Amino acid sequence: MSASSECSVVERAVLLPEDLHARPAGALVRVAARFRSTVEVIFGTKRANARSVLAIMSLNATAGSTVLVRADGDDADEAAAAVVLALSTAQ
Repeated sequence: MSASSECSVVERAVLLPEDLHARPAGALVRVAARFRSTVEVIFGTKRANARSVLAIMSLNATAGSTVLVRADGDDADEAAAAVVLALSTAQ
């Protein structure tokens, strides 16, 4: 593990296989909570904290939509990758 205190910002796009309803939103929140970085999911002009089920659901992102995952912090790359995986396998 690196002791570096450098922070980075990572943005990745993901195509949703399913609507972002309660079950995938809950799974996403559990994944995001494992990281120190701040993680947001962006859909159109709406932004949601990835640690809030209600905020994620309020995006109203539907199957076939592309959302942007933005992570900011010292483990941003890992956080973004984990959240993208959770979103891309949502059911």
